[in-house]
Amino acid sequence: MSTVTGKVAVVTGAGSGIGRSLAAELARRGARLALSDIDGTGLAETAAQVTSLGAEVHTARLDVSDRTAVESHATTVAEHFGVVHQVYNNAGIGGGGGTVLETDWSVYDRTIAINLLGVVHGTKVFLPHLIASGDGHVVNISSLNGIMAQPTLSAYCAAKFGVRGFTETLRTEMLAGRHPVRVSVVHPGGVRTNIATASLDAARGQGTEIPARQLARARVYNDRLLKMPARQAATIIVDGVEAGRPRIMVGRDAQLADLVVRLLPRLSPKLTVLLERRLFGKA
Repeated sequence: MSTVTGKVAVVTGAGSGIGRSLAAELARRGARLALSDIDGTGLAETAAQVTSLGAEVHTARLDVSDRTAVESHATTVAEHFGVVHQVYNNAGIGGGGGTVLETDWSVYDRTIAINLLGVVHGTKVFLPHLIASGDGHVVNISSLNGIMAQPTLSAYCAAKFGVRGFTETLRTEMLAGRHPVRVSVVHPGGVRTNIATASLDAARGQGTEIPARQLARARVYNDRLLKMPARQAATIIVDGVEAGRPRIMVGRDAQLADLVVRLLPRLSPKLTVLLERRLFGKA
């Protein structure tokens, strides 16, 4: 029997991508689910899928950047199930496309509010419930870009490096306090989701003109880099959670990035620039 069986698991960003696949994988292993997403339509589709797998599910439309809303969500989930064992802070957006000089302040504000503060909100409000459960687990989704920086992704990298630092700090605190909560940071590489195009669609919806180089970059990501099926990524993540791994690397690209950055810290930025030019051409 899976160690997830019967556990109450909270998953943010469950309306698509890795979040939807995490919900399904947890359902297959017998978890009870509290799912949220800002996209109500996608969330309903995920809920129908996990219900068909036999899972008990609670859903809520949620903007993770809204601290008050996340606090209310935690209270509601705890009241509904009576206990909370695991939280998967997965909700996130793509952010970038311009250099630091070119990037508008609004991109930094939105990317950091969702990708970093959303993780902080979800962790902090659910942590007392996880401790009270006696068998808690915080699972925060960083990225390959929480290990390796890339040009034109300063907002995204800042947030994902922040997720890594925040999560590793939390792990030390849980150990120092001898709290019954394990902590994992997840670094996915190229997973086949809509993250490369969703941010462009959001910008279009606000009337922003998308530069040709950003459109070309998204095509390269979709055609060449985002290869791993989301279901495979979810399986790796939940396997890592069940094994109690503090760092969960998803994909050979993430593993390679980690190895290069650790072994060749001075050379790795130059290698990154060379790879960028090979994939995307000169700026």
